[in-house]
Amino acid sequence: MEDRIVDGEEKQEDIFEKNIRPQSLDEYVGQKEIKENLRIFIKAALLREEPLDHVLLYGPPGLGKTTLAHIIANELGSNIKTASGPSIEKTGDLAAILSTLEPGDVLFIDEIHRMPKFIEEVLYPAMEDFEIDLVIGTDGKSRNIKIDLPPFTLVGATTRAGDISSPLRDRFGIISKLEYYNAEELKQIIKRTSRVFDMPIDEDAAEELSKRCRKTPRIANRLFKRIRDFALVEGHTHITKELAIESLNRLKVDQYGLDSIDIEYLTSLITKFNGGPVGVETIATSIGEEVSTVEDVVEPFLLQEGFIKRTPRGRMATEKAYDHLKIRHNESLF
Repeated sequence: MEDRIVDGEEKQEDIFEKNIRPQSLDEYVGQKEIKENLRIFIKAALLREEPLDHVLLYGPPGLGKTTLAHIIANELGSNIKTASGPSIEKTGDLAAILSTLEPGDVLFIDEIHRMPKFIEEVLYPAMEDFEIDLVIGTDGKSRNIKIDLPPFTLVGATTRAGDISSPLRDRFGIISKLEYYNAEELKQIIKRTSRVFDMPIDEDAAEELSKRCRKTPRIANRLFKRIRDFALVEGHTHITKELAIESLNRLKVDQYGLDSIDIEYLTSLITKFNGGPVGVETIATSIGEEVSTVEDVVEPFLLQEGFIKRTPRGRMATEKAYDHLKIRHNESLF
């Protein structure tokens, strides 16, 4: 898949975002209910002098799951160790990570749904009883050993909660779904980013950007960085609405935040498949994308904004999609 300026997935250039991540619940913008509940759960755990229950955070990419994990560790006054589901390939990998934990530490596993199932089974006793059972050796010379672990909090993050097995999901005491952000919350984030990077942005420019970032903070920050590039090269000392619109148009991000891949998806759905219903595999093949990319990155926002709908027979374009592409229903039939 080609790089998307409005892709919610984290890339190497996202290192810059780590400089602007909030460090506490008070600094964190949005997700009000999750934030207030976490505040209570963390305070209660500290009062009991016990580790916080294991936390599962799920929702579309770029909404702040990783940031929340670091904030949880900060609020607990603990260290955080990080790993990703795909990188844990053997039981020894998990044992090595768990053995480095100190009492009260937070272990953050991103993309936890991609962790192999046999690794999950090793994780169960670690989560419940703070111990792991390992098999050492091979064939007739193998033996079981039990390793005691210090009390810790596992924070798991996933974009696909449905792919997590029930036994693993049931072991999380706190399960929270992150929602898309509203325009006002995104404006606050954009203005904070502008202060961090010392590039002022006009109020109406911040408002324009907040409408085109797919309700996602990571995308808002990435688009801000690209607009800042245009501003610096063209000699602007601050970002105006005109500059923001011009830059976003050059980046092929329209007024809804849709980019070229979104438009290609909708155009294919309408012109090649008469608006649907059609299966996601067929659409993905028609636009040359992986099914997982279409399901995780392209479709969530199109569904959220009402451009498509899911039916038992497949995806269908809505009136809003036809209107946005300026295609009449009868035109898609030829």
